[in-house]
Amino acid sequence: MTHSETTTDQFKPRSPVLKTLVERGYVNQATDLAGLDSAFEKGIVPAYVGFDATADSLHVGHLLPIMTLRRLQQAGHKPIVLIGGGTTRIGDPSFRSEVRPVLTDEQIASNIAGIRKVFDRLLVFGDGPTDAVMVNNADWLDNIRWVDMLRDVGRHFSVNRMLSFDSVRTRLEKQENLSFLEFNYMILQAFDFLELSRRAGCRL
Repeated sequence: MTHSETTTDQFKPRSPVLKTLVERGYVNQATDLAGLDSAFEKGIVPAYVGFDATADSLHVGHLLPIMTLRRLQQAGHKPIVLIGGGTTRIGDPSFRSEVRPVLTDEQIASNIAGIRKVFDRLLVFGDGPTDAVMVNNADWLDNIRWVDMLRDVGRHFSVNRMLSFDSVRTRLEKQENLSFLEFNYMILQAFDFLELSRRAGCRL
């Protein structure tokens, strides 16, 4: 088993928050459980989850990551809610057999307004070190210059590796269309994490 496939069966966490998440079945696998456990013990860990604005409300499948952010905040860590105002314009190809419908900017803005209401009930927002923040990836993705993106970011991505991901491989094996637009989604996700690290010290 590789380092990137470490499962909770082999690891007993020491930090209270990771212990809770593991015991309650929140964690399936992680790239570095020991490193994560150590980070939780040393101080505040800013952690994000992304939600694309494909509808004006969330569904039950979103509950697990939202509750994870809530558990992290209750344990003294900082939740970052990332709204995908930019990535919604492309559409996540994961678990899809066809291209998502293209939404207008007005539809995306309306959906974001609806989604915001959910988080106010479950997270505490503010300016404190463990208060939640909400950000929109359109703030940086809309300003990307294509050639600069290819040169500075694209060169770090292996097409061979990208083709092996479930969201891509499954579509190709079934000979279902995967647009170039959708293929770029994972690069934008990685760019999100880079920007959140720069802007908010995000680590998880």
